[in-house]
Amino acid sequence: MAKGLKSAKSFGVSGKPTASKVQQALQDLDQHLLALINRRAELSLQLAELRKEAGEPDFQLSDEDRQLAAVLEKNPGPLSRAATQAIFRELLSACRSLIKPLRVAYLGPQYSYSHLAAIHRFGQQVEYVAVGSIAAVFEEVLRGHAQFGIVPLENSTDGRIADTLDMFIRTPARICGQVELEIHHTLLAKCPRSEIREVYSRPQALSQCRNWLAKHLPGARLIEVTSTSTAAQLASEKPGAAAIASLQAGVFYGLTPLAENIEDNPGNTTRFAIIGNQTCPRTGNDKTALMFQVEHKPGALADAMNVFKRNRLNLTWIESFPSPGCRGAYYFFVELEGHESEQRVRRALNALKSKTQRLEILGSYPVTAPVST
Repeated sequence: MAKGLKSAKSFGVSGKPTASKVQQALQDLDQHLLALINRRAELSLQLAELRKEAGEPDFQLSDEDRQLAAVLEKNPGPLSRAATQAIFRELLSACRSLIKPLRVAYLGPQYSYSHLAAIHRFGQQVEYVAVGSIAAVFEEVLRGHAQFGIVPLENSTDGRIADTLDMFIRTPARICGQVELEIHHTLLAKCPRSEIREVYSRPQALSQCRNWLAKHLPGARLIEVTSTSTAAQLASEKPGAAAIASLQAGVFYGLTPLAENIEDNPGNTTRFAIIGNQTCPRTGNDKTALMFQVEHKPGALADAMNVFKRNRLNLTWIESFPSPGCRGAYYFFVELEGHESEQRVRRALNALKSKTQRLEILGSYPVTAPVST
């Protein structure tokens, strides 16, 4: 323990507890926590310098994932997992900001689900860059305007996010992390539900609430927009308009929540990919994403997929996507358990290379637990 710091157990209350004694113990403990937090920041800077001297990245996203997972696993309570995660997320974010200020691009405006996913992963000590499309997120990262970008990859209700897969085909972007966000939709407006004539949201959000909308707002016109936050902004400006968006977006745009958790699937989640130039080292609990294309002939796909079976690799995601400009041809996206540096994964990739026309390793990254909005 750092010099001058006491054990947390020494911050009890002697004798019969009184409000003033407990208040003084809390005040003493806050000073103890402050000293520990600053000591952690000092050690973070020291580690970054040692890594820099060794020619390594001064920080790794996968390190933060591993550190947070270890803390949450040993949390004795009474703080909940979500509360503990929020506290340590901001601590990690503050320590990271001392090492290197980060710019993170996301599909805006503020308080879109992409923005919320980014905050869950990177915390508040980051310069966030809101852009108007998923393609623009990729461009910000590839041009070096942002170190990281966050893009939706798949939804548990509607499946793939086509714009994201298309950009992986067209660009050399790599995945270096993921955020799995539990999505809870809220109906937001400035008028009573009886006066709603139009409902704005992203196509995916409207689809995820289609049964609720058909039952409760059968006469309303559903209008697709580029993001849920844009929908909230429009609902704040137009009479008779409502939005399906996050509760946080409603607060930001001064809207009233008329109905919460209106998604048809209560287990609705969206998985976001973090794109950037980092290569994540092996943590022991990793996944690897691939993209490949095979010849347009009988058995070509079966031969490629058999590689994973022979090497005993479990697939956690399989998606097909039409090849741009080539009718009848497809790209296949798969995710498997394991890191690209593992021998069995390397063996499978070498075998797969001979059975494909194009093979791209999109990245390896740690498995993370879902987080809630």
